Amino acid sequence: MVLVMGLNFQSNRAGALAGVFVLLFPVFLPGLFSPLGNASPSTFSEWNTPKPRHSRLLKSALQRRSSKLDQSDLWAPLADQGWKPCVASKASLPWKSEGYIQVFLDGGLNQQRMGICDAVAVAKILNATLVIPYLETNPVWKDSSSFMDIFDVDHFINVLKDDISIVKELPAEFSWSTREYYATAIRATRVKTAPVHASANWYLENVLPVLQSYGIAAIAPFSHRLTFENLPDEIQRLRCKVNFQALFFVPHIRALGDALIGRLRYPSNKSGAKEANHPSMTTVANDQGPLKFVVLHLRFDKDMAAHSACDFGGGKAEKLALAKYRQVLWQGRVLNSQFTDEELRSQGRCPLTPEEIGLLLAASGFDNNTRLYLASHKVYGGEARISTLRSLFPLMEDKKSLTSGSELAQIKGKASLLAAVDYYVSLHSDIFISASPGNMHNAMVGHRTYENLKTIRPNMALSGQLFMNKSIIWSDFQQAIVEGHKNRLGQIRLRKPKQSIYTYPAPDCVCHN
Repeated sequence: MVLVMGLNFQSNRAGALAGVFVLLFPVFLPGLFSPLGNASPSTFSEWNTPKPRHSRLLKSALQRRSSKLDQSDLWAPLADQGWKPCVASKASLPWKSEGYIQVFLDGGLNQQRMGICDAVAVAKILNATLVIPYLETNPVWKDSSSFMDIFDVDHFINVLKDDISIVKELPAEFSWSTREYYATAIRATRVKTAPVHASANWYLENVLPVLQSYGIAAIAPFSHRLTFENLPDEIQRLRCKVNFQALFFVPHIRALGDALIGRLRYPSNKSGAKEANHPSMTTVANDQGPLKFVVLHLRFDKDMAAHSACDFGGGKAEKLALAKYRQVLWQGRVLNSQFTDEELRSQGRCPLTPEEIGLLLAASGFDNNTRLYLASHKVYGGEARISTLRSLFPLMEDKKSLTSGSELAQIKGKASLLAAVDYYVSLHSDIFISASPGNMHNAMVGHRTYENLKTIRPNMALSGQLFMNKSIIWSDFQQAIVEGHKNRLGQIRLRKPKQSIYTYPAPDCVCHN
């Protein structure tokens, strides 16, 4: 079966590439993104069932043992690093609004989240009133969830009430300003030329006049349309205030997330809670007390596999299928295609497979009693690819295994809500790790840095080189992994020029005590 994943790379790749994807979508979507395309189940095969690629390491990992002292150090929370959040508002609301700002946001949950933060910042720069952002229907997952379906809009408005004016909808005199209105013709109130990472001055010179002339300006596209450089401290801190304090998920998402967390910490209550559909049952203490758990964000979807141009052990059939996929989506214009698999792995440009991230976790000290929550969509290769990870961590859980049918029905088919649950559980885990960089990884690294929570950032180049060494023994592999990650556990890293404030909130939003 072809398992096709949603694109989630726009924040890390050129806007032109994303444009190619949008352009091609109406042509290729019907067959390409169905489970089997136009082929029948009996004749279609995209890969040979992948076998473990690191069997020598796997055999040792399955026999691993760890001491209580090792486990104590592993699960110990981060020490106070001498930093604290600093996003308090100092400026007051302007006495008069220049008009209404609308933004239309595409992408997945985490990309939209960044767009919302930027929209608040732009409204502040322009002394404008922000209309609750419009979230475009995701073309991959067909998810039409609105802002109010995902985020607690009253909390959002209340937290920001001293910073900007926000309205849930436009007043009647501007009711004509809709997505459909801007889709049918060129409109004077639409701003569609905002450059990527535009400066504050660009908005003052190009959008403010529209506001002053018409009382409203609609900016689309808007993703990544505000710079991270040369902005006043109050604007930078406002962006963080939105991201880390104002954007709360709706109550039923938080309740379901709390239920899953409870079932991970108190596994003896999981079955009863599911059957009774009473999340509160999961908070009843057991003799062991609350258990710790780690969240693994496993980003191993088809478009990532194809775009990486790496070899994942699925044989000639898989190589051919991914090559065809690259041709359809990107006309073969994939930078990594010019490099060999060995070159890509030595540079850390190949996503870790479920087997490889499992071995990395095992080498880091996580034993087979580890409570592991898998935050992901369907994995390219399905259960056949996950089976090795599951053998290393038999207590692995996910949304489906931890919820009842009625609970899952609330969010089933809604990619943004499913992602929101994973985000919530990830934020409240003892340890978070992602198998490869991406929007979720970046968002969680930033949020957990802000909260001073332990987060493992895989050393992709080191891991790639180690996995290419087929003669390495377990003890050497384990030592290399531990040494290579001792400074990648959530320690504060200061933002460098052009880096995202949402991934690196220090020093803009996290200040010295």
